[in-house]
Amino acid sequence: MLELTENAQKALTQVIAGSDKDIAGLRIEVSSGGCSGFQYALSLEEAAPSGDMVIAAGDLSVFVHPASIQYLEGVTIDFQESIEGAGFIFDNPNAKSSCGCGKSFCA
Repeated sequence: MLELTENAQKALTQVIAGSDKDIAGLRIEVSSGGCSGFQYALSLEEAAPSGDMVIAAGDLSVFVHPASIQYLEGVTIDFQESIEGAGFIFDNPNAKSSCGCGKSFCA
């Protein structure tokens, strides 16, 4: 369904280790908005939200909001660092188009 690359898993592990809370996993949600119609929202959660699908990504748990599952089928999430900055990159085969910032897409 959804895949986190090794780089994404390492980045998340570092963020979780630096948190002052006990983090159970990463939550991903797709909602209306952004410059292309839909946008990704990422948050660290202390527990799996009720009703969310739980996906294992190495040693990490990823929680997916039920309404977002259809938009995340086959998505690969990577973490890239460059001179311009660092961040998560979504490779979404379901997107008809996406904006230049990579944070929103059109389904």
